Amino acid sequence: MAETVAGPEIERLIQLLARLPGLGPRSARRAALHLIRKKEALLAPLAEAMSVAHERVTTCGVCGNVDTRDPCTICADPRRDPSTLVVVETVADLWALERAGVVRAKYHVLGGVLSPLDGVGPEDLNLSSLAARVGEGGVKEVILAVNATVDGQTTAHYVIDLLAAQNVKVTRLAHGVPVGGELDYLDEGTLAAAINQRTAF
Repeated sequence: MAETVAGPEIERLIQLLARLPGLGPRSARRAALHLIRKKEALLAPLAEAMSVAHERVTTCGVCGNVDTRDPCTICADPRRDPSTLVVVETVADLWALERAGVVRAKYHVLGGVLSPLDGVGPEDLNLSSLAARVGEGGVKEVILAVNATVDGQTTAHYVIDLLAAQNVKVTRLAHGVPVGGELDYLDEGTLAAAINQRTAF
């Protein structure tokens, strides 16, 4: 069994870093060592930023995004189109769409997907608040930007049923061949979706 090579404070830093997505024990050790080497330039500002984030970060009461204000920056932005609501599974999905810069709409974060095997039911997601937002009027289109997984599609169908009585257009992201994709490298499900959802050239 390997012995510890640093004090308990550094070992704790390594253990906490190893819990982050994409970092295992070895990567966490490298990251910790880099932070320690650059203590003034990286470690101190990072510690301060994390302290501020711990105190001020909150969940938006309107859409479910995380921000330092409530309502969040996106919900408070008057340049956003309030008639379009993009429904996403997680905040990470919201941020991905924002990085792409392809939509200037409002968002609604479900907080996950329906998954009976994992014990996640409708009451565990932000579905009632979604129905309430659409029910207030003003929303003309709901874009379902959920993942193309079994649980994602189950959730999408549930949302469609939930909003069936509302006077709102429900659309979903296109599925199929990605831009720059080569057919030889795509799985059968992606190819089937691309063929079934083909459009005029």
